[in-house]
Amino acid sequence: MSETRKLAAILVADVVGYSRLAGEDEDRTLARLRGLRSDLIDPAIAAHHGRIVKRTGDGSIIEFRSVVDAVRCGIELQSGLIERNAGVPPEKRIEFRVGIHVGDVVEESDGDLMGDGVNIAARLEGVADPGAICLSEDAYRHVKGRLELTVTDLGQTRLKNIAEPVRVYSLEVGKPAVAKLASTTAVTGAAAAAGALPASRRRRMSMLAAAIVSGLVVAGWFGWRKFMAPLAPAPAPVATAADEKLTHAPRLSTVVLPFANLSGDPAEDRFADGLTDDVTTALSLSPQSFVISRSTASAYKGKPIDVKQLGRDLGVRYALEGSVRRVADTITTTAQLISTETGAHVWADRFEGEAGKIADLQFEAQARIANAVDDELIRAENQRALNERPTKADALDLNLRGWAALSSGYTPENLNKALEYFEQALKLEPDNLWALQGSALAEVSRLTTFGIESGRGHEVLLEAEGKVDRVLAVDPNSHLAHFIKALTALGNGEPDVWLAELDAAVAANRNFADALAEKGHYLIVHGRSTEGIDLIEQALRLDPHDPARGLWQYYLCDAYAHLAEWERVVEACQKSAAMSPALGWPYFGLVAAYGWLGRFDEARDAIAELKQRWPFASVQFYNRIPGVISEPKFTSELQRILDGLRKAGLREM
Repeated sequence: MSETRKLAAILVADVVGYSRLAGEDEDRTLARLRGLRSDLIDPAIAAHHGRIVKRTGDGSIIEFRSVVDAVRCGIELQSGLIERNAGVPPEKRIEFRVGIHVGDVVEESDGDLMGDGVNIAARLEGVADPGAICLSEDAYRHVKGRLELTVTDLGQTRLKNIAEPVRVYSLEVGKPAVAKLASTTAVTGAAAAAGALPASRRRRMSMLAAAIVSGLVVAGWFGWRKFMAPLAPAPAPVATAADEKLTHAPRLSTVVLPFANLSGDPAEDRFADGLTDDVTTALSLSPQSFVISRSTASAYKGKPIDVKQLGRDLGVRYALEGSVRRVADTITTTAQLISTETGAHVWADRFEGEAGKIADLQFEAQARIANAVDDELIRAENQRALNERPTKADALDLNLRGWAALSSGYTPENLNKALEYFEQALKLEPDNLWALQGSALAEVSRLTTFGIESGRGHEVLLEAEGKVDRVLAVDPNSHLAHFIKALTALGNGEPDVWLAELDAAVAANRNFADALAEKGHYLIVHGRSTEGIDLIEQALRLDPHDPARGLWQYYLCDAYAHLAEWERVVEACQKSAAMSPALGWPYFGLVAAYGWLGRFDEARDAIAELKQRWPFASVQFYNRIPGVISEPKFTSELQRILDGLRKAGLREM
């Protein structure tokens, strides 16, 4: 699909309390909105040369050629609503929040817009008071000398999922303009902490901050919840020489420092810079992470760095640094995750690859780094939470414990433990998206991999699907939610949905090794084992420490069984059994392989191991595993595996 980059002014408008209004009287609310669109909204947009990019049910995203036009349109909309709401009870009024930003956007061939220019405008709308217009500093700079506005400087404000704070100005429609706009005083920590509050409270806090004695420096980070329900901001701590702990920094916060080129060849700068960009982007996709933007981190390129000072300057708990070095035809990449509180190394690794395959090397290196760092951040922050709050866990602490349990190994015990933590988190925050996904993943994995609660399998799958549907309603691009939905489709015998959801998961996160491995599994059980092996091996390269890698090795074992490569079956299944001792599936592969290879003593041992895990194991039980599969090629391959099980002496029923 072709795309064009350009600079645009973006206005995002949304109805305040739409769900409540529609819940009370949906037909009347929709009729009023249709009337507003025809009488007020669409004429105002046309008059100010705007283009509706998309409607979002109760709101709109609109593009303008100039910020002045965008602001004038916003004022006309808000003024028109003030007139129409005159005499209407407050609980019945339709009011808008409006956000305006000017920035770089990407226009797709269908006219849709994407990029930070749109995202920031949407987040500005979210922090605006009902009836107000929030402008970014970039937008305000374009209009402050051209329009008479009543504006309040809200200071540097943290916007959800936007890496760097944005200076925000609130334009209050319906109030007389002042001769001189609010001063752009430097914002102290108290004002920055107010960024998560309603605009009316932010204004009071801004005035309080302005009165603080000059020279007092306060760390102004507010309590962070990127993927959880919003909470009130935590008090900003004062950094002292005696206490350098980064308690003010968001949990799971990271800066990716520019990778150093140690080759002495400027030609390798491109690889180092590209790797830095890719790792930053990959870490930003993780729902639990907070990552400093590449533009901010780039200021540290080539400079000596004190990681403790860096943590205080940027308000992060961890720094990722690395290097690339080329010797002959080999490029070696190293990476280290460092605690900015202690300066200690949390994780380190190195990767080597052929210089002639530099694109593949860059992709594999950034994926392995990002996947490893995700896991290490969770482990480190989980241990920190256990030390600091062993008996008073909040929802984020419980989520960390759940994901740490999942990453500790693919066993029924760890899945049960994780599910318990996620359910506790949901009791505290029922709409916590991270916990909804963790709970659904644990439920489905317990059922499909270990047969736990198989007596209520359909109910378990419905519950899990309901949870991820709630996540996708808020975040349609959640790679993890799409992956879990694929697993529920597999359990429900829906192969088309299974594949579609796996493709959606990979499209949302190309580093997502779990989805690549599961797609390999899909190809295997559809008679395409060679293609499946390629995907599974790619998953193992991208995330060699994933807790599910034992299951992935079984998928390889099963693929080789379908290809009748029995020695490879033995090798892959033995690896699977060693990685995930609780799994029963690898022993089916070993039994069939030993049967065809005539190694009957080893076959008896494998049958004994299989029955320790599944006393009911039989030839016919294995025959029921594929379920919905009916391809002739797969059927003939499956029959060959069943014959191997029989040769080895596995019981028929």
